[in-house]
Amino acid sequence: MYEDAANNPQKGLCCTTTPVWQLPALTVPRKMQEMNYGCGSTVNPRDLSHNPTVLYVGVGGGMELLQFSYFNRRPGAVIGVDPVDRMLDVCDENLRQAEQENSWFQRTFVELRHGDALHLPLEDASIDVAAQNCLFNIFKEEELEVALKEMYRVLKPHGRLVLSDPTSESYMPESLRNDDRLRALCLSGAIPLEQYIDSITDIGFGTVEVRARRPYRVLAPGQYDTDSVIYIESVEICAIKDPMPEDGPCVFTGKHAIYFGDDDFFDDGKGHTLLHNQPLAVCDKTAKALQGLGRNDIFVTASTWFYDGGGCC
Repeated sequence: MYEDAANNPQKGLCCTTTPVWQLPALTVPRKMQEMNYGCGSTVNPRDLSHNPTVLYVGVGGGMELLQFSYFNRRPGAVIGVDPVDRMLDVCDENLRQAEQENSWFQRTFVELRHGDALHLPLEDASIDVAAQNCLFNIFKEEELEVALKEMYRVLKPHGRLVLSDPTSESYMPESLRNDDRLRALCLSGAIPLEQYIDSITDIGFGTVEVRARRPYRVLAPGQYDTDSVIYIESVEICAIKDPMPEDGPCVFTGKHAIYFGDDDFFDDGKGHTLLHNQPLAVCDKTAKALQGLGRNDIFVTASTWFYDGGGCC
């Protein structure tokens, strides 16, 4: 199916087409846009400081490879890995077209390698930022574990794994879950978000950021083998290869704490200082601890499922 998608670009084939980055002097070739087979974006400028080496698994049409290169303009700085030879060939063609349409871009900025997520052709601790878009959801549980371990292996300490995948809190019938075509279409492999996060932290990632959570698809009775409506969302997550804290991972889901007492600030004695009436982003673990204090002058929000940095843990 993916070879056919390389030969015959189908806009929005498996996923929601996300808006193309609008950046000075960045032009994305039309064919790249048509081959944007992703359910979100894994390109975030705050992950790309200090000239990192970037790995992207599942190259598609090369759009995100080009976007990563925009922030990191040196030969071999971005490595794309894919198991489908035809997809690699078309991606190479698209990158050469991008070189013609972008004066700043050089084809040598991107290195394409044949390989797959379960056997990454890279050395240990060689990558600063790794990313995948709408790929890991096609894996079953044991394969997902291997893929995450491979990403963890190639990342440097404090390196970042950026993921975009469908998730679903609805019951997914086994007939759909075991349908390889529907999994390849980024539909029936969706698992609950909490399970998805657990699979990441179980590998050893000490910090996880939920950056976005959006509506994605509906699988309806009569159209699919299901008795009830299955609602699917897309999620963007950054997992950081930080040491695992003794009391468990720090998972940021967009919760904030606000102190509104009589003093200028509140200090819980554990490294968390809340300034008066100033929202502070906190991880879920810290949010639970603050709520457990039993104070009536600290308000903790529910998860917003949007986190863009800052705060404390």
